[in-house]
Amino acid sequence: MRKRGIIILGGVALVAVAAATVAVRTAGFAPANVADGSDVRIAAAPPFDLDAAVRHLSEAAQIPTVSNQDPADNQIAEWDRLHAWLASTYPAAHGAMTRTILPNKTLVYYWPGSDASLAPIILMAHQDVVPVTPGTEKDWKYPPFAGTIADNAVWGRGTVDDKGSLIGLFEAVDALAKSGFKPKRGIYLVSGHDEEAGGSGAIAAAAKLKAEGVKAIYTLDEGGLILADTPVIDGPAIMIGISEKGYATLKVTANAPGGHSSMPPAETGVTTLAKAVLAIADKPFPLEIRGPGEQMIEALAAKKGGTTKMAVANQWLFGRLLKGGIADTPSTAAAFHTTIAPTMLEGSPKENVLPQSANALINYRIAPWNSSADVMARAKAAVGDAKVDLSWVKPPREPSRVSSTSSQGWKWIAAAARAEAPDAVLTPMLVVAGTDSRSMEPVSEDVYRFMPLRVSLKESAMIHGTNEHMAIDSFKRMIDFYARLIATSAG
Repeated sequence: MRKRGIIILGGVALVAVAAATVAVRTAGFAPANVADGSDVRIAAAPPFDLDAAVRHLSEAAQIPTVSNQDPADNQIAEWDRLHAWLASTYPAAHGAMTRTILPNKTLVYYWPGSDASLAPIILMAHQDVVPVTPGTEKDWKYPPFAGTIADNAVWGRGTVDDKGSLIGLFEAVDALAKSGFKPKRGIYLVSGHDEEAGGSGAIAAAAKLKAEGVKAIYTLDEGGLILADTPVIDGPAIMIGISEKGYATLKVTANAPGGHSSMPPAETGVTTLAKAVLAIADKPFPLEIRGPGEQMIEALAAKKGGTTKMAVANQWLFGRLLKGGIADTPSTAAAFHTTIAPTMLEGSPKENVLPQSANALINYRIAPWNSSADVMARAKAAVGDAKVDLSWVKPPREPSRVSSTSSQGWKWIAAAARAEAPDAVLTPMLVVAGTDSRSMEPVSEDVYRFMPLRVSLKESAMIHGTNEHMAIDSFKRMIDFYARLIATSAG
């Protein structure tokens, strides 16, 4: 009995120590190394004509710079039309900046600063838009390329992704130039022509800047936004992307003798392929609470408080429970692991013919702590001795590096964003898709991904979807944001 009593007392002591540790860690918990920009003095945004700006966005949306899957299907004349329209619409901006049109139609503008010793800034927004899915035109409230101004918004493909940012930048630069603003720090405005189809334009622009010896203090492109109903806090959050996932597509090929479907062997090429694809999909990368995803959940938990804060502050105890909650929502889980998505299958050209070669494509979005080598090694281990070949469709794009959340560039962007959304929580995030900004890593100290668009989770579905539109109040905030940021960081 005495031994049992000692064991019970020991157990009680351990529980007490654990409870005390949890309480102390929870009380002292705060997001690590995320500056809020409160030490930045934000410059005022110059006045501008909002009605004219809205008309300009409408006009830009009517120029169908659509990036098709096959570049040969693109109407290149529309890019020329957009360039001419920008020049005629924004004379003050074009008077302040030099313009280079690369052979592929990517634009590089430069506004020289008065102090050549200061590192410049790079601001980005792409010209192209995705196609409207055939057959869905009738589902749009207003025609997708009419640029209709109605219901306190501008409607049309690209009004958000990404002509809203492109026109917002030009409105800001034009207003600053008219106001007499003279930058001390040089300003580059880079607008890729094919972000929606691979980003070769941004690659070419980065090569040009590198050849000129440019090393910017920061780059800002699309990516994060102001989410009105952010999970965990169910409230607004300024979500600034500090990294983006890598991209790779694996081709799985099963070769077989082929033949007539009336005399199938015990295992056909299709069944071999199916087993291999299932084996790969059934060996997912584990969820890991680290990197930008961890920084995001820490910021949100600090705001939420209560048991959420306690769980995040004490992952040594609640880590498994926390991961279980994250795994319940695929859109959230994507920020915490490398994802595996089988997307395309190809077999026989005829229903009664056994294919001699069956193929599958598996798309991966690679987390910052993984690499394409990790992906290939895991796929090979999953298929084992199955009679399949594994290869990349094209060279993988590795994850971007993770940018600082305490640098001067971060502080400027954070402060400008907080001026537009003072009620929102500031948080870093991992961009799970891709942007042109990744190409600027060789010519920029840090790369950030954010546009000051305030939307709900439901509304965000319009991006690349039906009824894409830019609310007029959001567009005003966007122009003010860019103007404040430029005047603050380059003034």
